[in-house]
Amino acid sequence: MNAGHLRERLDQKRREHHEAELSATEFARQEARERAYASKARAIASSGAPAGVPTDSIVVEHHESQAVTAAREADLWRRRATELRGEMAVIEALLVLAERHGDDKSGGTAKTEKLRVLMLGAGPEGELRVGREQARIRAAVHAATHRDWVEIDPHPAATTEHLLTGLTRFRPHVVHFSGHGSKELLFFERDIDVRHYGAAVTAKAFARTLAAVDEPPRLVVLNSCASAPQAAKLIDTVPFAIGMSDSIEDMDAITYAAGFYAALCEGQSLRGANAVGKAAVELEGLTDHDLPTLFHAPHLDPGTTYLVRPPSGDARLP
Repeated sequence: MNAGHLRERLDQKRREHHEAELSATEFARQEARERAYASKARAIASSGAPAGVPTDSIVVEHHESQAVTAAREADLWRRRATELRGEMAVIEALLVLAERHGDDKSGGTAKTEKLRVLMLGAGPEGELRVGREQARIRAAVHAATHRDWVEIDPHPAATTEHLLTGLTRFRPHVVHFSGHGSKELLFFERDIDVRHYGAAVTAKAFARTLAAVDEPPRLVVLNSCASAPQAAKLIDTVPFAIGMSDSIEDMDAITYAAGFYAALCEGQSLRGANAVGKAAVELEGLTDHDLPTLFHAPHLDPGTTYLVRPPSGDARLP
C-alpha cells in the first residue's frame, strides 16, 4: 500500500473521528439537559403541587428514560472515537514508514527522512543529570552506523513551551522526556534561573498536546519514575510508548537511554532496541534493568518496526 493511499485513508479516519467526537459531545449535552428536566419535574412534584396529577411522575420518567438513552449513545460514540484513534495511529505509523522507505503519492520514490528526536530534559531541583543523559545519547548516536539518518533537537532545561514549539516546528518522530514524573504527572521546568519545583503537567494534558498536532510522534519515551501507566494510556494517541514500571535511579535511566538509542541507530527494531537498553543497564551491574516497558497499538509489532532504516537497507514494514 503506497503513501498516497495511506494518506487518503488517514484523512477519512480523521473525518470519522471528528464526527464521532461531535456526536459524543452532543449526546452528553442531551443527557445533561434531560436529567435537568427530570430534576425540575421531580422538584415540582414534591413542592406541594395539587395531589393526584398524574403527569408529574410521567414527565419525570420520560426525561429519565431520555437521559439514559442519550448516555448510552454518548458512550457508544466515545468508544467509536477511541477505536478510530487507534486506527489512525496504525495508519500514521505505516504512512511514516512508507514515506521513509520510498513510496510517494504517485507510486514513485520519495526522499527518505531522517529520524527526528525531540529530546526534553527537566531537572528543576538540580539533582537529576539530564544534561549528562542527553550527552550520552548524542554520543551513542554519533558512534552508530546510521548516525547520518538521525537528527536530535535537545533541550536540557525543557519548559512546556519547548514541547509545543518542538512538536509544531521540529515535527519529531520521537519525543523523549527525562525528568521527574509519576503515574499521572510530568514535571517540566519554568523559565527561571533558580532551583524550583517545576511545572506539573498532567498525563491527560500531555497526551492531548501530542494529539493536537497534525503529525503526532510515532514513539514517546518517558524516562521518568513510575511512568509506565502514562505510557500505556498514550497508545490511544501514538503507536508506541515506553515508560518505567517503578522508580528508576538516575544512572540506570541514563544507561538505558544511551543503549536504547545506540541500538535503534544500528537498525535494531523497537523491541530489540528496548531489550538492548535493558541489557546495557544489567551489564553495568545496575538494578533497574527490568523497569523500561514498551507499549504498542494493537496490530503493530514492535519486533518488526524499524525507525532507522537508510534507503540502502532492507525496508521491513510492520
